[in-house]
Order: sequence, then C-alpha cells, then structure tokens
Amino acid sequence: MKIIAAYLLAVLGGNAAPSAADLKKILSSVGIEAEDEKVNFLLSEVKGKDLTELIASGREKLASVPSGGGGAVAYSAPAGGAAAAPAAAAESKKEEKVEEKEESDDDMGFSLFD
Repeated sequence: MKIIAAYLLAVLGGNAAPSAADLKKILSSVGIEAEDEKVNFLLSEVKGKDLTELIASGREKLASVPSGGGGAVAYSAPAGGAAAAPAAAAESKKEEKVEEKEESDDDMGFSLFD
C-alpha cells in the first residue's frame, strides 16, 4: 500500500511515468525502505495505463466486494397498542435519569485528580 501511495504521489506531482528510483526516493523521504521486487511488480502492472482508468476499474471491483453491513432491525409495537407506546417511552426516560444520578454519586471514595 505504501508503494501504491508513493506511485500516486509521483503521478499527482507531475511525473506521468515514475521509475523505481522515483518511488524509492519518495518512500525513503519518510523513512521507509521499499523492496525492489514489490516496486518492480507495481510498475509492471501499471505500465502504459492511465491513472484515472486504473482508479475507475478499481472502484468497479470494490463495488462487488461485500462490506459486511448489519441487517435491518425489526421493531415490534408494545402489547398495549399505540396508547401504551408514549407511556413506555416516558418510563424509559425516567429510568435513564435515575441511573445517571446513581453513577455520578458513586466515586468509590477517591477522586481521580486528588
């Protein structure tokens, strides 16, 4: 990934066809030693290709990768019907307020900043 980032920096900096030495110079400026075979592999894969086209084809490939998002959450109404919903919401708010007070009173006998 670091080598790809160096390639992108070189191209965006105006060098349409960076060499292995160019990429190594960029990486060494931030203290990274690049492996010759990885640099040469990247350059062989992108040789003669337009950066914009490479990014577009990469986006198409990433679009097909599952991202692992969660499913939809099912919500069921309380048994008492629509009238019971506001009452249940009010009760849960009261419980939250009570819990907050209990947490703030419990300092275990010492302060963090004493």
